[in-house]
Amino acid sequence: MVASETGKVDMKRVLFMLLGVSLFAIVYYAPPWPDAIDPMGSHFVLTREAKGALAVFLLAGTWWVFEVVPIGVTSLMIGVLQAMFLIRPAKVAFKDFMDPSVLFIFASVMIGLVFTKTGLTKRLAYKMLVIVGEKTSRIYLGVFIVTALLTHIMAHTAVAATVYPLLLAIYSLYGEGNKPTKFGKGLFIGMAYVAGAGSIITLLGAARGAVAVGFFSEIIHKDITFFELTYYMAPIGWLMVFLLWGFFMIFLKPEKATIPGLREKARHLNEQLGPLSRNEILAAVIVGVVILVMSLRSFVPELKVIDKTAIILVSSVLFFVFKILDLKDLEDIPWNIILLFAGAMSIGFCLWETGAAKWLAVNWLVMFQEANWFVFVLSIAFFVMVMTNFIMNVAAIAISLPVALVIAPYLGVAPEVILFAALVTAGMPFLLLVGAAPNAIAYDSKQFSTGEFFAYGIPASVLLMVVVGLAALVIWPIMGMPVTLAAGG
Repeated sequence: MVASETGKVDMKRVLFMLLGVSLFAIVYYAPPWPDAIDPMGSHFVLTREAKGALAVFLLAGTWWVFEVVPIGVTSLMIGVLQAMFLIRPAKVAFKDFMDPSVLFIFASVMIGLVFTKTGLTKRLAYKMLVIVGEKTSRIYLGVFIVTALLTHIMAHTAVAATVYPLLLAIYSLYGEGNKPTKFGKGLFIGMAYVAGAGSIITLLGAARGAVAVGFFSEIIHKDITFFELTYYMAPIGWLMVFLLWGFFMIFLKPEKATIPGLREKARHLNEQLGPLSRNEILAAVIVGVVILVMSLRSFVPELKVIDKTAIILVSSVLFFVFKILDLKDLEDIPWNIILLFAGAMSIGFCLWETGAAKWLAVNWLVMFQEANWFVFVLSIAFFVMVMTNFIMNVAAIAISLPVALVIAPYLGVAPEVILFAALVTAGMPFLLLVGAAPNAIAYDSKQFSTGEFFAYGIPASVLLMVVVGLAALVIWPIMGMPVTLAAGG
């Protein structure tokens, strides 16, 4: 089980596997831990089930980072442990594996599959390369800008699934085959990071924005409009896009400054594709209509009642109805990635429903209840940033906002800065693949390991926190956002 192909035991793998198991056992079998107490004096008990959720959380996180087994198999372990140790009923734990969010990712991957099979991906890739030219730095920038722009009008999961095959087509012209390179790592990890940065700018980029704004409205009794959110988020999102370009040019500078003859080759390959085929046109129309309908949900009340997963799954069905895809194409779906997200949903709901996440949030935030307002805002942003790498970003916000908004008035902090700071970091989980679907989709390129993703994610997360600090101190106040209650009148 732990032997390598040469027959030798992989001690490093055994060590990290046992580390995960040990962390689980230590936490699960530890005596009861103290209650978390919020500023209002409310007690939050860490029940046996909640402690079990934290134990599963630690095992899964360890196995995911060090990839001791395929990441999808670790996800299965999440369901198994919940059922075997009576943390949640099996019916509940495994039902999360087919949560609408998981099916949304499945449908998004199907769109990417169709774009690849029909040839639309190559056509788009070649046209883009003709525009951006032969410099690898410009290819980085071109890919990042296109990815970010698309997340303004469609969910970042769907964007990643659409852009991913485009990147495969671009990378095939780099001249290194499928071999991992700095350029390959930067291209795919960069796409994942930038998809997150772009998705914070409008309510169409991800569900987290709409949920957080609704949540804020309920607690503070104040509405944040679609355009108000975009007004405050656009400078931060685009600043991160360009900073990430610089980040990857430093940490993953391509081995080749240019790809000689690339523009001419791309032009020639594009001409060879000929006119648009029937399947390309059909695929483009189906995807275009689905994106339009999903985008209109934010503006048309009648469409709001229809779940976005149901809308995007219509495209999956139509691909088979019009014979663009066939049964054999189902075998090409990266089930490892689908399972990864299924497990992520299960552990996220487990932490949420058992109260473990709330216990963590209260314990973390009360440490800063007498801190400077700026330190307090950064503490919330940091907590959300860490938690969103492990659980759904919507849940990360939902567990931290109520506590933060209770403490905020005592420190003279305006609620708006808390909401926006949390939303910025919730959109950019740079550490773990399970943090966001684009991370997992990028991983399918086989250009990087989970450990490498985590390693590059540390300085990227530091950069993100610096930007949040800059936004709270300088950018948002200049734009007119109330940051402290005194400043807000």
